Amino acid sequence: MGRISFPAPESMSLDQRAVYDDIVTGPRGRLVGPLRAVLHNATLADRWQRFGQVLRFETCLPAHLNELAILVTARRWNSDLEWAIHAQDAARAGLPDKLTEAIRTGTTPDFGEDIAAREIYDYARELLMNGDVSDSTHAAVTARWNEVGVVELTSVIGYYSMVAMILNSQQVPLPEDMECSLPGQRDTLSELPPSVA
Repeated sequence: MGRISFPAPESMSLDQRAVYDDIVTGPRGRLVGPLRAVLHNATLADRWQRFGQVLRFETCLPAHLNELAILVTARRWNSDLEWAIHAQDAARAGLPDKLTEAIRTGTTPDFGEDIAAREIYDYARELLMNGDVSDSTHAAVTARWNEVGVVELTSVIGYYSMVAMILNSQQVPLPEDMECSLPGQRDTLSELPPSVA
């Protein structure tokens, strides 16, 4: 049970219903997560879902690396629903389970030879922990993904921080077909350990 009501399709205004229909017929396929709460403002929900579609499905980053950045964000904010949705998406995109589990448990992830994944993790971790990234971390992501990639990655992290804030503050519940097992307290931010080079 959330802290606020979530509009049901049969009680939506015409504007809300138009946004709802766009969401359920788009790549998401169903209405879960923050859009359930944000739909109280149809204009905001429409802009939100279009922005989210770009950052979730249309960046230059491979899907598994995009999902890695989202998981790091979800873990930092202890966002159960964000984690549950994107842990499934990360698995489908090919992110190794050992990396997902390390992030979930707050242990140092072992990226092995996957330097690109380590760079994404380091960037997301530094930005979320410090509000900025080091010159070397920024340079590594920019060298691999160019300026568009570093801007998209930063936007993904910022967007999914906003998502986590809505989910957490409004206590948007997990759908019945999902579960989440993030360890730790919900009223503090999670520490993210540095990667091993």
